[in-house]
Amino acid sequence: MTERPGPDPVDYSHTSTGLTDADVRNTMLAAMRLLAILAAIAAALFWWRMNWQSAVLLVVGAAISLTSLWEWLRLMTAMNQHMDAGGKPRPMGSIAFGFIMRLGLTLVVLYVSLKYLHGTVLALAAGLGLGLVSLVFEASRLLKRPTS
Repeated sequence: MTERPGPDPVDYSHTSTGLTDADVRNTMLAAMRLLAILAAIAAALFWWRMNWQSAVLLVVGAAISLTSLWEWLRLMTAMNQHMDAGGKPRPMGSIAFGFIMRLGLTLVVLYVSLKYLHGTVLALAAGLGLGLVSLVFEASRLLKRPTS
C-alpha cells in the first residue's frame, strides 16, 4: 500500500500582503462608486429596452446592494476598532441594531417594489447582482496590486 501525498500547499506569492484597514475601506468605497456607475448605465439600458418600471426595479436592487455594502463597511470598521488596542470604539450594539433594521427595511422595500412596480424581476436581480460584481471587481484589483 502506498500512501497518497497530501494536497499541494497553496502558493500565496502572487497575492498582496500587508493589507491595511484603509486598503479594505478604500476598496469598499471604490466598489460603491463602481456600483453607482454600473447602475446608472444598466437602468438606462433597461428603460430603453423594456420599460421605466424595470429601470426603477434595477435602481431599487442597486440601492439595496449599495446600502448593504455601506452597512458591511460600518460593521467591519466597528469590529476593527474593537480589535485594535487604543482609540474609543463605537458601541457595537447600535451598529448591530442598525444592521438588523436595514435587513428588515430591505424586505419591506423588496415587497413593495415587486407588488406595485410591474417590471421584470430580472431587473431587480440584476440590480442586486451589480453589488456583487462591483465588489468582486474591486477586490480582485486590490489583491492583484504589486507588493511593496
